[in-house]
Amino acid sequence: MAVKKRSGFLILAMTMVLLFVLAVGATSESFSVPAGQEETRVLSLMSGDHVQVRFTVTGGTTNTVGFSITDPDGNLFESFGSVGSVDYSFVCLHGGDYTLHFSNAGSSEDVLVSLDCEVDHYVLGMPQMLFLALVILAICMVALAVFILTSKRP
Repeated sequence: MAVKKRSGFLILAMTMVLLFVLAVGATSESFSVPAGQEETRVLSLMSGDHVQVRFTVTGGTTNTVGFSITDPDGNLFESFGSVGSVDYSFVCLHGGDYTLHFSNAGSSEDVLVSLDCEVDHYVLGMPQMLFLALVILAICMVALAVFILTSKRP
C-alpha cells in the first residue's frame, strides 16, 4: 500500500515538473550576420502572448544592423532602422509565425548578434505559469482530501 502511494506521488511530481518545463518560453542565442546579407529568426506565437525581444550587436566598427519584424501575413509589423541594440516588448494580437529580420546589407564586415527572446503565454487572462501553479495546487488539494477521507481512523 505504501509503495502505491509513493508511486502515485512520484507520478504527480514528475507531471508538475514537466508542465513547468514546457511552459518556459525563453530563448537565447548568438549568431553571425554576414556582410551584405540578412539573417532571420522565427517566433511562433499565439494570440495574447506577451513578447520581449532584446539583442545587442558586436564585432564590427559600426556595430549596427537593420532590424524589423514581419507578421504571419508577411506585413511589416515594426521597423527599427539601423540599431546596435533593442529592448522591445509587444502583445501578440494574431497568432502565427512572426519573423525577426536582421539586415547587414550596408556593411562590409560581419557582425555578431546576441539575441534574447522571452514569450509569456497567457491562459484565461493570467500568465500560464500562474495558471499551471493554481491547477497543480487544486490537484494537490483534491489529492489531500481523498487521502484524508480514505485513510483509516484510529
